Amino acid sequence: MSSRHSRRSHGHSSGRNSRRTTQNTAQLIESLNTHRVNTLTELCRIERVAATASDEDQLAFQGPMTSAWTYYVTSNNLLSELRGLTRNYPFSSDALDDAKWRVSNDPESNRSWNYAWLVLIKMRDDQMVEAYAASEAAKPEMWGGRVPEAEEARQLAECFAWEWNEALEQMLRHWDTPPTTTGY
Repeated sequence: MSSRHSRRSHGHSSGRNSRRTTQNTAQLIESLNTHRVNTLTELCRIERVAATASDEDQLAFQGPMTSAWTYYVTSNNLLSELRGLTRNYPFSSDALDDAKWRVSNDPESNRSWNYAWLVLIKMRDDQMVEAYAASEAAKPEMWGGRVPEAEEARQLAECFAWEWNEALEQMLRHWDTPPTTTGY
């Protein structure tokens, strides 16, 4: 009787786990579709769950996950998080807009469903931070309306670039494996 009981318990438990996994998947997908989850950390957490899900659940996650990453970038949440990490030298919205444009015009952008990762990698790989830091540092509004000396602008650009690169690297640390068609 105890072996029958344990078999029944095991079967019942397995069914419960399967049902729980299905409910959990449905809840996570709903949170993606309604944008209740809209931070880099939480989206990455769900992305990791999706990566380890069954093949059927991975397919179910695909569209909502892609849409959630796109919404995260286009709703300015990516910019807000970057600026939260760059309080001394606020991250350039122009740099981010250029990176988004570059990704949308890059034939390699189909290597990932993760728009945020593609944008961050584009900024890093195209060395956009240094160019935008120099541009930002040379603006007269950074200097009370006056045109800065070349050395002043260079020093400020280094400050911008250091803080912005630190923010990019901190955000990119969320992925142990690139979220690409060859990664997860």
